[in-house]
Amino acid sequence: MRSLTLARALRARGRRIRVDSGGACAPRPAHNGLMTEANDGGGRRIRVRVLGDRSGRVTTFELFFDLVYVFAFTQVSAFMVAGHDATAVVQGLVVLGLLWWTWVGFAWVANRVPADQPTMIGGMAVAMMAVFVIALAVPESFADAPGGLSGPLVLAIAYTVVRLVHVVLYAISAGDDEALRRQIVVFLGGAMVPSVAALIVGALLGGQVQLWVWLGALVYDLAVTRLSSRSGGGWGVHSVGHWAERHGLVVILALGESIVVIGIAVAREPISVPIIAGSVTALLLSFALWWSYFGRFADAAEHELERRTGPRRVTMASDVYSYTHAAIVAGVIITALGVEQAMAYVAEPKAFGWFGAIALFGGVACLSGAITVASSLSGIPRAGLSGASGVAALVLIPVAQSLPPLAALALATAVVIAGVAVVATLGRRPASTPASA
Repeated sequence: MRSLTLARALRARGRRIRVDSGGACAPRPAHNGLMTEANDGGGRRIRVRVLGDRSGRVTTFELFFDLVYVFAFTQVSAFMVAGHDATAVVQGLVVLGLLWWTWVGFAWVANRVPADQPTMIGGMAVAMMAVFVIALAVPESFADAPGGLSGPLVLAIAYTVVRLVHVVLYAISAGDDEALRRQIVVFLGGAMVPSVAALIVGALLGGQVQLWVWLGALVYDLAVTRLSSRSGGGWGVHSVGHWAERHGLVVILALGESIVVIGIAVAREPISVPIIAGSVTALLLSFALWWSYFGRFADAAEHELERRTGPRRVTMASDVYSYTHAAIVAGVIITALGVEQAMAYVAEPKAFGWFGAIALFGGVACLSGAITVASSLSGIPRAGLSGASGVAALVLIPVAQSLPPLAALALATAVVIAGVAVVATLGRRPASTPASA
């Protein structure tokens, strides 16, 4: 089992990537999967490479693809800061959910065929452009600004484009796999088409109705996709290593947002002792959040996913990664919102306030709770230990709102570090257990 410490992970990635004499990324031996034929949608047969179990790793193009999500996460965080109320946070989370669902779709298809093949590169490039348009429309996602195009409608249409590209790529990669092709048809007609249609209708209606329509469309899509995939259907996890690494990297992207906001909040202020103290504390918090995920859970969950086979593996991949990781990423983004609020007023002695305290400590609780649920679904022993910091964070919200921002930030950091220490001390994985069927 590969180590998930940062230094060893970087060294491992260095061994997996080789560059040819022309400077382009060459096909990596790790991607030596099976070749199969598929229909490109125009009646022509093309050959695609399908990953074998644990043979594939994340391609450099997938990392490039994720760069648009870095910008999108930043836009969502800025949207919630600008709104500065519960409604703006809920709206931001709905948009984040839509972005997450687009990302998940491409994680599934890239787990079947490597993303460094021409067909995948072309399709994902189109999707990148559409995701970037979604990100540009985030500030106007629920309140169209005067002039120009309708922000909500642009977002809904760009989202539709991303989903269509995903389905087309999945259909091409399916080849002669009849079970997968049937699953794609069920997914397209039962979940995707109704949900994107509802998004467009909601964008046209606008106002408060739009929020409820969009939220309903997102929940419907998530629920119907999960219910229609309960037996495993035609879906499959072709490379456990790729799947686990892919989701670990998107958590890293979200954590990067939590670091970026530290600098954004104080970028125009003269350097001072409170700014230095707040920045160091916020970085410690980001490190503790990183450790909460990678210290025990990430490695143990990948190990359990590798042990499972068939429909049980697909179910775990869906529940633990596609669904529960949405809450993990949301927890990091909400925590980043709280960090930005604390850093914006880090030198002031006045009370932090309810908005900042709920964001900071609520984000920690969301992340902690999501890791606890994911650990439980993964069968990780003593999964409940991961929730200790989340419970403490919720209890301390009333205390934190009355503290100065720097003190509230320090308290949140101490809570997460204490939770990490509890898991590291009491949650060591016992000796290996018999393999699951």
